[in-house]
Amino acid sequence: MNFKRMTELDLAGKRVFIRADLNVPIKDGRVTSDARITASMPTIQYAIDAHAKVMITSHLGRPTEGQFSEEDSLRPVAEIISSKLGKPVRVIRNWVDGGFEVTDGEVVLLENVRTNKGEKKNNDDTARRYAELCDVFVMDAFGTAHRAEASTHGIAKYAPVACAGILLTEELDALTKALAKPSRPLVAIVGGSKVSTKLTVLESLSEKVDQLIVGGGIANTFLKAVGKNIGRSLSEEGLVPTAQALIEKMSRRGARIPIAIDVVTGKSFNVNELAVHKDADAVDNDDIIFDIGPKSTKELVDIIMKAGTVVWNGPVGVFEFEQFGEGTKKIAEAIANTNAFTLAGGGDTIAAIQKYDIYDRVSYISTAGGAFLEFLEGKVLPAVEILESRANG
Repeated sequence: MNFKRMTELDLAGKRVFIRADLNVPIKDGRVTSDARITASMPTIQYAIDAHAKVMITSHLGRPTEGQFSEEDSLRPVAEIISSKLGKPVRVIRNWVDGGFEVTDGEVVLLENVRTNKGEKKNNDDTARRYAELCDVFVMDAFGTAHRAEASTHGIAKYAPVACAGILLTEELDALTKALAKPSRPLVAIVGGSKVSTKLTVLESLSEKVDQLIVGGGIANTFLKAVGKNIGRSLSEEGLVPTAQALIEKMSRRGARIPIAIDVVTGKSFNVNELAVHKDADAVDNDDIIFDIGPKSTKELVDIIMKAGTVVWNGPVGVFEFEQFGEGTKKIAEAIANTNAFTLAGGGDTIAAIQKYDIYDRVSYISTAGGAFLEFLEGKVLPAVEILESRANG
C-alpha cells in the first residue's frame, strides 16, 4: 500500500488534525476500558514530540447529528489522555468554524465529531471546514476506515496533506503481511454463530488460505454439509449448499476446511449444563453442539503449529462456559506458542485472548471490528483508499 505516513513528515509548528478512534465505554461519566485510548497514544505523543499544534477528534456512541448533550461528550476521554500525558487537555465544544488557538506541543480534544451536521453523510462543505483547520490531516482510526465520513474520508480530500497515523499504519502493515504477503501455510480461523454474518469473509478467505478452520455455529452448518446429524445445534439450513461449495472449491486447489471428528454436547444453553464428549457421528437428535472435542482440537492445534501465518476471528465454542471452552483455550495456547505470524481481531476473539492471558503472545491484535472484517473480505476501505489517492496524486 502506498500512502504517506505521519512519521515521514516534518510536523513542527504545523496544525495537525488527528482523527482517532476513542469510542470507549463510559459509565457514570467514567471510562470503563481505555484500550482504544492507549492504542491511540503513540500517534498523539509523536505529534507532541514533533512540536505540532495537536487537535484530536473522535466519535463516541450514537448521538443525534446536529444535537449535543453532555452524555455524548468526550470529556471523560480527555481526562484519560491528560492523565497519560501528564498535562491538561482542553476540550473544545464548537470547533468546526475555528476561532480557537493551539500552541506548539499543546493537545486539544475537539468534541464528538458525530454531533456535527454533515459528518456521517460525508458532506463536502463539512469536510472542507474540517480541512481548513489543519496543515496536516492524520487518519488513525482504523476502526472507522470502512466508513466514508467527513472526518475519515472527506477531510482527506481537502487537507493540504493527508497521511496515516502510527496505529493505522501498524494495522495496515499487519493485515498486508497476513493476507497480501503471507508466510505459508496460511491458516484462517473463523468462528461465530452464523455463516450468513461471515459469508463474504469465508468466500474471500477460501480463495487465499491453505486451511480454513470454522468454529462455533458456523462449524455446525459445515458438519451438516458433510452429512452429519447436528441435533438441535445452531445452524443455517439454507446455507448448507454454500458450505458444500466452499469445501469443494478449496479441495480443488489442494486446500481444505477441517471438519470436526468429535464434539462436546449438552441439552441446553446453561452455565451448569453437563458437557458430554461424542464422536461427530454419534450426535443425538436432542443434542446441542457447544464445542469441538479433543481429537478435533488436536488436529487444529497441529495445523496452527505448522502454519506460517494465522489469522484468527472468532472462538470455536461457547468459551464463556468453562465446560465448553477447552477447544478455544487450546487454540489460543497454540496461537501463543506457534512460530507463525499471528493476527487476531474481533470482540469475542479479544475476550478469549484476555481470558487465556495470551495478549502479549499474539503478533498483532487489531483494535477494529467492522474494518477488520471488511479487509478480510477483500473490500476497499474508503478512508485508506483516499490516503492512497492523495499520496499518488
